[in-house]
Amino acid sequence: MPTPPVTTEPRTAPAQASDPRPGPRRGLARLYGQAPPRPPARTVALATGAGIAGLLLLVAVGGVLGHPLLIPPLAASAALVMAAPALPLAQPRNVVGGQLVSAGVGLAASALGGSSPWTAAVAGGLAIGAMALTRTPHSPAAATAVIVVVTRPPALPFLALLALATALLVLVGCAASRAGGAGTRYPAYWW
Repeated sequence: MPTPPVTTEPRTAPAQASDPRPGPRRGLARLYGQAPPRPPARTVALATGAGIAGLLLLVAVGGVLGHPLLIPPLAASAALVMAAPALPLAQPRNVVGGQLVSAGVGLAASALGGSSPWTAAVAGGLAIGAMALTRTPHSPAAATAVIVVVTRPPALPFLALLALATALLVLVGCAASRAGGAGTRYPAYWW
């Protein structure tokens, strides 16, 4: 049986998928230009207006009740509800449930470990696990656990006010969704 002739021509790499970007950018392609497109101006305006309205509502209701409703993690919750309403983290189950579960973790951690940065850090981590177990992940809520440890609020009034505040944000998100016309409807699911 004859052997095939040996060639000395250089071998070329197999053809890769067509990449319209110039050669030097191919290595950075995974990092460059991966962000989603900018939303339409109407969507941005609606999310911004709804976020302002929701947070001002928390301030107003807190003023009437004589207790602050606006805490930093709720501004982050409003960002998810108003600007990313399709995400699972923005759904009512996750907003309300995640905040309440995390506050409960913070209260328990504070009762056991006192009010220290170490306990606050542990509470934030435990809140992540507790939200995963209860299927209520909501990233801003981990900060609520930390705040609860640091500030040590009275448990029942804090939980009631937190439930009210999160419910108000969800309702503002629903109203904004209805006012927005076409696009993502909020919520995608309630529970």
